[in-house]
Amino acid sequence: MKILVTGGAGYIGSHVCKALAAKGFEPVVYDNLSRGNRWVVKWGPLEEGDIADVARVRAVLDRHRPTAVMHFAAFAYVGESVREPLFYYRNNIGGTTALLQALIDYGPLPFVFSSTCSTYGIPQTIPIPEDHPQNPINPYGFSKMVVERMLADLDLTYGMRSVSLRYFNAAGADPEGEIGEAHNPETHLIPLVLAAARDGTPVDVFGADYDTPDGTCIRDYIHVSDIAGAHLLALDYLLKGGASCALNLANARGYSVKEVVGAAERVCNRSIWVKIASRRDGDPPILIGLAERAQALLGWRPARSALESQIADAWNWMMKDRK
Repeated sequence: MKILVTGGAGYIGSHVCKALAAKGFEPVVYDNLSRGNRWVVKWGPLEEGDIADVARVRAVLDRHRPTAVMHFAAFAYVGESVREPLFYYRNNIGGTTALLQALIDYGPLPFVFSSTCSTYGIPQTIPIPEDHPQNPINPYGFSKMVVERMLADLDLTYGMRSVSLRYFNAAGADPEGEIGEAHNPETHLIPLVLAAARDGTPVDVFGADYDTPDGTCIRDYIHVSDIAGAHLLALDYLLKGGASCALNLANARGYSVKEVVGAAERVCNRSIWVKIASRRDGDPPILIGLAERAQALLGWRPARSALESQIADAWNWMMKDRK
């Protein structure tokens, strides 16, 4: 059974491809490699192309005849989205619109969407449930919210069922050390902190004057392998006829930037040099989520929720000789 995985050469997409292959699926990666890595495509064919190219998407659909689609092909840097909003709208909204048009023309397929907690904006309650109002404060979060709305409309019009998974902060790496986080440039906190531990260089902390206990932002970190597991559960749910829905993926536990640095120092047994920088535009002070619906509907239970486990897996990946 083939599954089309757009953006499957990226961080989360590649971990999902490994999980799919372990369950007997064949992931067909569709990626333009603008931000993905060719070397992580190990468990199925790579089809190079852009999601905005309707004819190319349709040709890939006709060639492979997938049973379902998982969509990860999006730009995902909050700060960049604030600086270049049209760049994000063109790809995340315009490109996804083209992809969905190709799917509707081909015949609606079950669709698992990589969404984000950034659709909520500044939370009114902590932790954040799925019925919390969506009021994104950056173009990245807004672009994901628009796609969620498009998917709801396509279900009403064409019967195209979908699950939107709103992640909190993806972290860690494949526990077996086969793949991991390899962005260029890297903007995620944990790999930046670990690179500082490895190299003895400073790590920037963007803002130490937030209304939090230690003044730094608080985030809910989810192991990438737990996120991958949730995608397989969502796929199974849709293949069995489940209705469209949006679900949080979260641990309901937040850690500040300073707490992450402290945990990394313990895991690596090294001191980490911190430099306080100004706040980044578009960053809410606290994001912690509830995942009770994912637990109830999918039976999802995070297996590697401890921050130290996530950091240890990421550290193992970073220090591994991958030449």
